[in-house]
Amino acid sequence: MKMITKEQVSQWILEKFHRLSNQQMMAVLAIVVGLLAGLGTCVFEMLLYGIRSALVTWFPVDRVQILYLIYPAIGIILATLFVKYIVKDQISEGVTRVLFAMSRTDSRIKRHNCWSSIIGGATTIGFGGSVGPEAPIVLTGAAIGSNVGKLAKLNYKELTLLLCCGAGAAVAAIFKAPITGVVFVLEILMLDITAGSIFPLLLASVSATTTALVFRGFDPIIAVTLNAADAFIIKQIPLYVLLGVCCGLMSYYFTSVNSKVGGYIKDINSQYKRWAVAGVILGVLIFIFPPLYGEGYEGMTALMHGKVTELFNNSLFFKFSNIEWLAILYVTAIMFFKVIAMATTNAAGGVGGTFAPSLFVGAFMGAIVALTCNVCFDWNVSVVSFTLVGMAGVMAGVMKAPLTSIFLIAELSNGYGLFIPLMIVAAISFAVDYMLDSDSIYTKQLRQQGALLTHDKDQSAFVFLRLSDLMETDFIPIKNGVTLGDIVKIISTARRNIFPVIDDEEHLLGVVQLDDLREDMFNSENWSRSIMHYMVQPPYKVLQNEMIQSILPRFEENHTWMLPVVDKENHYLGFIAKSRILNAYREALVKISQ
Repeated sequence: MKMITKEQVSQWILEKFHRLSNQQMMAVLAIVVGLLAGLGTCVFEMLLYGIRSALVTWFPVDRVQILYLIYPAIGIILATLFVKYIVKDQISEGVTRVLFAMSRTDSRIKRHNCWSSIIGGATTIGFGGSVGPEAPIVLTGAAIGSNVGKLAKLNYKELTLLLCCGAGAAVAAIFKAPITGVVFVLEILMLDITAGSIFPLLLASVSATTTALVFRGFDPIIAVTLNAADAFIIKQIPLYVLLGVCCGLMSYYFTSVNSKVGGYIKDINSQYKRWAVAGVILGVLIFIFPPLYGEGYEGMTALMHGKVTELFNNSLFFKFSNIEWLAILYVTAIMFFKVIAMATTNAAGGVGGTFAPSLFVGAFMGAIVALTCNVCFDWNVSVVSFTLVGMAGVMAGVMKAPLTSIFLIAELSNGYGLFIPLMIVAAISFAVDYMLDSDSIYTKQLRQQGALLTHDKDQSAFVFLRLSDLMETDFIPIKNGVTLGDIVKIISTARRNIFPVIDDEEHLLGVVQLDDLREDMFNSENWSRSIMHYMVQPPYKVLQNEMIQSILPRFEENHTWMLPVVDKENHYLGFIAKSRILNAYREALVKISQ
C-alpha cells in the first residue's frame, strides 16, 4: 500500500480550500485564527499566573519583602537571554512591530512570534517587570494570523486582513471584550472599514472571546460592578472635564518620560550595565511601591473597590495606610513612577507593552481626583466611576485611540451607564495630548522612519516605497584621472547618458553628462582633455536612508529628473529617478486602495 506523505495531504487540503469563494475562505480562516489567538492568550495567562504565584502570592501583607529588590532584575536578565540566544530576533514593542510588518514586510511576521512573545512576556511580567501583557499578546495573535495566511498562500490584502484578525482576536480574548478587539484594529492598526473586512474581524474576535470564556470563565480581567452610587450625575460634568485635562497632560508625561528614560537606558553601551542600572531602578521602586510589580491589575481593582489600604500591602508605609492625605500622596507617587518603571523594563531588555500601564496610570489619575474631592471638600464622588473613566482618558491620549478606550472600559465594567463621562474625558484627553504631540506611543518611531500606514492613502502609498528598491545602479562610474578619449570608448557600450565621477575610495566627486561632451567628443584633438573639465556638481545628493517623501520635492526644487545616491561618507551608490518613484507610487496606491 502506497504511503501518503504530509506534503500530499497539505496539497489536497489547499486544493479543497481554494475551491471556496473568497468570502467563505476568509471567514473560515478568521475563525481558525480567532481560536488559535484565544488559546495563545490562555497559555500566556496561565504561564504568567504560575510564575507570579510561585514568587509573590505567599508574601505576608504586613511585611516588607526584600525579594522585590531582586525579582525584576532576574526577570529582565532571563527575558534578554531568551531573546538573544533562543529567539535571536527583536520581540519587544509588540504593537509597533505589527504596524511595521504591515508597512515594511508585506504583513509577514516570523513564525517564532507565535510563541516567543508568550514566554518572554510572561517571564518579564511574572518576575515583576512593570509592563503590560497586551503588546506581547497582540504580536502573538498577529503572528498567528500572518502565518496562517502564508500557509493558505494569501495575497498582501488578504494576509493583512488576517494579521489584523489575529491582533484584534488577541485583544478581545485577553479582555473578554469582542467589540474592543474590532475597534482596536480599526483605530490603532488603521485598517479601513469595508464589507469584506468587518465580517472576518467580528468572527475572529467572537471566536477568541468564546475560547477565553471556555478556558478562563466569565470573570473579566478587571472585576468591578457599578451600583447606584456610581451612576453618572450631571452636576459632576465639570469634574469630568477637569479629569479629561489632567488625563491629557498625564498622557503627554507618559509618552515623553517613556521616550527619555528608554533612551537613557538604551544608550548605556554594555548589556551588563543596563541590567545593573535597570535592576536597581526597578528593584528600589517596587520595594518602596509594591503596586508597581507586574502589570498592576490588582492595584487597579483595589482602587475600584475603594480598598486603597490594599495598595500599602508589603510596603514600608503599611502602618500609615489609614491616613487619608498620605494615601493620596502615595497613590500620586505610584502613578508617576509607574511610567519610569515601565520604560526601564522595556529598554533594559524586558518583553512587554504600554497598554496595561496606560490603564494603570489612568486608573490612579481618576482615583486621585475622586479622593482629593472626597478628602479635601467632603464631596461624595464615586472612586469607582472616576477610576474607570480615568483609565479611558489616559489610554485615549497615549494611544490616540478614544473609541477603543471608551468601548474597552464599557465592556470591562458593563458600565454603559458611564458612556457620557467616558466620551467627555476620552475626547478632552485625546485633544489635549494631540495638541502637545500628534503621534501615539506606537506611531512616533514609525513616522520618523517613514514606515507608518494611515487612513490617508496618498501618504500611506509612500510607506511601501524603499529607496534601496528604486535606486538604479547600472551607471558606469569613471575615475577622476580619465580623459575625454577614454570616455568616448566607454560611451560606445554605455546604456546611460550620465556618468558618476569617483576617486580611488569611490567618493562621488561629481557627474558628467553626455550632452556636455557632444561638441568635443567627435574632435580627436580634444581627447587628451581631462574629464574633470566637463564634470559638474549634482544639484542635490540623496542619502541612502532618506525617505521617499523627502526626496520628491528635491526634483522640483532643482528642475531635474535624476539625482545621485550616496552614503554618509559620500560613497557613490547609484541614482534615483523621479519617473521611477512616480511609477512605483502609482502601483502602491493601487495596492492599498483595495
